[in-house]
Amino acid sequence: MKKIGATLLTAIVGGAIAVGGYKLFENKQMDNMTFEERQKVYYANNPGDEALMSSTGNPDFTQAAAAVTPGVVHINVTMSGRGSREGSSEGMPFDMFEEFFGVPQQRRGQARPQTASGSGVIISPDGYIVTNNHVVEDADKIEVVLTDKKTYEAKVIGRDANFDLALIKVNANNLPIVKLGNSDNVQIGEWVLAVGYPLGLQSTVTAGIISAKGRQIGILGESQQQQQRGYGYGQQEQVINTAVESFLQTDAVINKGNSGGALVNARGELIGINSAIASPTGTYAGYGFAIPINLAKKILDDFKEFGSVKRGYVGVTFAEINDALRKEVGITDVNGLYVRDVVKGGAAEAAGIKAGDVLTKIEGRTIYGSPDLQEHVARLRPGDKVKLTYKRAGKEKEVVITLKGEESKAKTDAGDESSASATEIFNKLGASFVPATDARKKELGISSGVIVSQVHRGGVFDYFGVERGLVITKINGKPVNSVDEVESALSGTRRNIVRVTGVPEKGSTVEFNVPLKY
Repeated sequence: MKKIGATLLTAIVGGAIAVGGYKLFENKQMDNMTFEERQKVYYANNPGDEALMSSTGNPDFTQAAAAVTPGVVHINVTMSGRGSREGSSEGMPFDMFEEFFGVPQQRRGQARPQTASGSGVIISPDGYIVTNNHVVEDADKIEVVLTDKKTYEAKVIGRDANFDLALIKVNANNLPIVKLGNSDNVQIGEWVLAVGYPLGLQSTVTAGIISAKGRQIGILGESQQQQQRGYGYGQQEQVINTAVESFLQTDAVINKGNSGGALVNARGELIGINSAIASPTGTYAGYGFAIPINLAKKILDDFKEFGSVKRGYVGVTFAEINDALRKEVGITDVNGLYVRDVVKGGAAEAAGIKAGDVLTKIEGRTIYGSPDLQEHVARLRPGDKVKLTYKRAGKEKEVVITLKGEESKAKTDAGDESSASATEIFNKLGASFVPATDARKKELGISSGVIVSQVHRGGVFDYFGVERGLVITKINGKPVNSVDEVESALSGTRRNIVRVTGVPEKGSTVEFNVPLKY
């Protein structure tokens, strides 16, 4: 009997050690998994949580709402700092940031509001939460409130304004999560739910359909369409900003406070992160926009692994094809992207792509507009390969290019006091530029110039009040006619002072120094 007892005790202890060792191994393995892989492990251990039915036919979203709501959190942020920013959305049909998601819009010179709120989605049971960059970018303190009223303080793991995405984390385990879906499979007309915390309300669910895919609305960077509409200087100019927009459009009601919340399909799968609305008033007027989750997956994995996004670049500037461009350059193509310029030393140049080519397909899929190229490339990293089809002299050619990273960009002269590259200075200015057209130059009586097409929140130009529409003729004494020339001129920056010459209107010239440290 004693032998049996000893044997049983040995078996129990051995089993406990084995289970404990397995758990340690499992946790270690989890640390190296992508968020999608982590969720597969979660649902393998919790199969009942995955068995949701599609709500088609007679719409009944009760199962999807019940599954998703616990995993969507309320985010409250506390902010402090210098000054305020002029609202960028005033008078525009697309409202985001302060005007959309819970921060009152302020005019320059007024005190910045001290609190704001938004939403977030738990994507891993150990506390990782996805939200929008603009919800947390100015935060000194981030508080996350679950639907059961439990409150946690969160830290930022990574964020990026070019995608308007952020990954934050709370110190907790066994949290409810929202299952990651596949946004590539989303169909126009498909039922969707928006879940978040709008207008100061508690957890709220609204329903609608997918109205469109691949929308580019010019919120994260100046779109070609806005360049034309905003300045009236003639034909569309080349894309020069690095923001990526390929939104899912929905008529599910979203409002202030929904930012960073979930857009899910009828099976309760996360297909998008709600980010913006089309509205002349700042409140719901019919259409909302969400970041596709398949794009977000890669960005979030980058945040977790590196703390920042590792982007691969094709190395071209391009224009979407329209009637004006066809007449200008003498092409007959209806779809595709016209290559304005090729970056020296970039991936496209190495593959033989030249200015004047038309990019027609990526991985065999037709390119109708810039989101078709940008979203696909944004899912990749430097060193990844992608197949591009382009047309030259009426003949299509196919090449496989190897994407390059930020390291291919130019550096400053070695003798500069600052160790920052021209690219870093360019980014710190916080502005986008488009070349001034010949007609605009003639109108102002100048021979060189780029237009400030966008002033980004928190940049140097924003802080010192440089406004959109200003035509800059020289930087650090060098004439500038393109984005490349702007960056080249910035390499001449000394003592952290950028010298700018601009022409606000015909017959007038302004010269000012912009300190990079303030």
